[in-house]
Amino acid sequence: MAEPALFSPWRLGPLPLRNRFIKSATNEGMAKGGVPSKALVEHHRAVAAGGVAMTTVAYCAVSADGRTFVDQVQLNADSVPQLRMLTDAVHREGAAACAQITHGGAFTFLPELSTRYPRSASGGFNAPGVLSGRLFKRAMRADDMDAVAGQFVAGARRAQAAGFDAVEIHMGHGYLLSQFLSPAYNRRGDRYGGDATARARYPAEILRRVLDAVGDTLAVNCKLSVTEAFKGGGTAEDAAAIARVLEREGAQLLVLSGGMNVESPWAIFGSHMPSAATDTIQNPVIKAATRLTRLWAPRIEFRELYLREHSLKLRAAVDMPLAYLGGVQSLDAARQVRNDGFDAIVMGRALLHEPDLINQFRDGTSTRSGCTACNECVVTMYTPGGTQCVLRPLNDPELNRQAAG
Repeated sequence: MAEPALFSPWRLGPLPLRNRFIKSATNEGMAKGGVPSKALVEHHRAVAAGGVAMTTVAYCAVSADGRTFVDQVQLNADSVPQLRMLTDAVHREGAAACAQITHGGAFTFLPELSTRYPRSASGGFNAPGVLSGRLFKRAMRADDMDAVAGQFVAGARRAQAAGFDAVEIHMGHGYLLSQFLSPAYNRRGDRYGGDATARARYPAEILRRVLDAVGDTLAVNCKLSVTEAFKGGGTAEDAAAIARVLEREGAQLLVLSGGMNVESPWAIFGSHMPSAATDTIQNPVIKAATRLTRLWAPRIEFRELYLREHSLKLRAAVDMPLAYLGGVQSLDAARQVRNDGFDAIVMGRALLHEPDLINQFRDGTSTRSGCTACNECVVTMYTPGGTQCVLRPLNDPELNRQAAG
């Protein structure tokens, strides 16, 4: 039997959790036209039944312009009853549900926006827009920033109304708040630009407003890239300075990830994207993007705990709870994470492969996932059945065509 350090109950802010394992936000592709589907409900119910303490619904956009694609959840009045079906299903399995709330900023592939140019920390050429046709972005003004902060608050309140127990403010991977944190994206000359501490000011303001709105009843977490892993991008030292700002502002947990969607996606996954995965993509824009990325992507072989060295720098910098994400595939690796002083273990691909892996760890029936880190699951979000492990039977696409409610 595994030691109780991994499987004993603990408290995350106002939220009691049954163990230290959290399912990470992995874009599900299960909200066609923005409508949460029965497939999305089953996806999260299965990992809840499989033993995690909390499962995270990926990319819940706080506004229509905040989506990166049309087929994403938007936290609006229409989605609340659909998402309530999901949270009810997760709660029946004894787990908590977390909504990842975010805004894409200049990283968007929507066919239409309410503005001529997407908004970002700074204006000028928009590298992600090479594929979407939006070659330029506009720097957010004070009124833009106040409006988007209000959208995050409204999104958190709708998540609360939908029965979620926590929200995770996405500040990593190149989305809007990451664009403020990144030295490569943020070239502002006002109080929201400059060193890492100054670049963290706007994300911290959003965190404070969300905490003021829902922090008494929901856990309020932030997802942060511990390294952007490209020349001119943020370093672990930058991330440590940002973490200190978020700690002072009251974040209840930082979920540590790495990499950027455009410049360094291999750093998110700890290994390269195979050509076979690219060939399965039906969306021509995404296929082109993935193929372009492969031209400059380094050949990286997967190793367990591939973000450990960077994450340890943040563990040394702050006293607040931290959740480690990045290549945990075995019980021994989970033990290492806890021994390193991290408060929770966040897992993605391993739980796509075996939704009941945590129960197997707890019961002693398995000590290692069968996930091969092939990364072919990453592009299955664009398939009719949504995100899944390619080593498992295909998802039922019919469930993905049916609204959750």
